[in-house]
Amino acid sequence: MRASPVHVLRSLMFYAVFYTGTVFYVLAAVLASRVSQRLLHAIVRGWSHYHRSCARWLLGIRVVIEGEMPNEGVLVAIKHESFFEAIDLPMQMDWPAPLPKIELIRIPGWGYAALRYGMVPIERDGGAKTLRKMVSQARGFAAQGRPLAIFPEGTRVPHGHPGALQSGFAGLYKLLSLPVVPVAVNSGPLYHRRWKKPGTITVRVGERIEPGLPREELEARVLEAINALNS
Repeated sequence: MRASPVHVLRSLMFYAVFYTGTVFYVLAAVLASRVSQRLLHAIVRGWSHYHRSCARWLLGIRVVIEGEMPNEGVLVAIKHESFFEAIDLPMQMDWPAPLPKIELIRIPGWGYAALRYGMVPIERDGGAKTLRKMVSQARGFAAQGRPLAIFPEGTRVPHGHPGALQSGFAGLYKLLSLPVVPVAVNSGPLYHRRWKKPGTITVRVGERIEPGLPREELEARVLEAINALNS
């Protein structure tokens, strides 16, 4: 669907304001990462709040959360339709520990601050040693009461498409032996890569899935829950 001139103008304003501000937040995060993790945590949350405010007042996008997002050591499996859900994470949970692709950690400056904040980079081509390190880091964050946030589809999936889970998700669930909290998001129709539109993005928290399930049952339940807003 072609974007209207108003949507294009609002999107351009959003890009100018949000990404200009982001430069300062990243610089502040790099400096804070050398001083205090508490200060770094506050800056990251402030950046996420800044993004939410830009989306609200420049794009006309509201956010509604249905259910209670976890703030404990569980594996949070989130539907991935746009960059919105990644940037909004620190607003939805107190101190999440995301599991991003290793490529994001290699971004100069941002990657350093992200590791200091506490993330577990996923390196799909890594060997057994890399996997053991990743699981050890994830367990450490979970033991601190930090929810582990992951996009189990591995990449953005257009709204309305069920997608498929990455094969490593079930393995991670088994190795960590943690409950899974699936989360559905319908950001795709509004938060496009180029021209964004006003409306309401819903974040729906699904029922907790306990550890120890067979892979087929786990994947079926997660897929059903994270795609609950597809209609």
